[in-house]
Amino acid sequence: MIEVHLYGDLRRHAQEKTPSSQSVVQLPIENYETVGRVLREIGIDPAEAGHIFLNHQLLNTRCSMGFWLGYQSAEGRIPAGGSYLDAPLRSGDRLGVFPTRMAMLIV
Repeated sequence: MIEVHLYGDLRRHAQEKTPSSQSVVQLPIENYETVGRVLREIGIDPAEAGHIFLNHQLLNTRCSMGFWLGYQSAEGRIPAGGSYLDAPLRSGDRLGVFPTRMAMLIV
C-alpha cells in the first residue's frame, strides 16, 4: 500500500475534499509501480504538480529554489535516463503532491 497526500487545489482528486480532511489516497502498490502511474490513476496531470515529495524528500519541483532551501533530495530513486515520473514506488511509500500554484516553504 502507498499513500498519496494531496494539497491545495489537488485535494479535488481525493475522496474527502473538505479543508479539514487529510485528503489522502491509498493505493495498492501492485498496480502502481511508478510515480507517473499513480498520478494518472488519481487523475492528476503532471503539469499540475508543482512539487512532489517522496517519503518527505523532494523528488521534483518546478521551483529553482527547492534544493537551495535545504530540502533533502529523493533523486536517488529516479532511474538513470528517466524522469521523476519513472521513480519506482515500494510498499509503505508516501507521496506528497502540491499544485503548481502553491509556493514552497522554508523548513
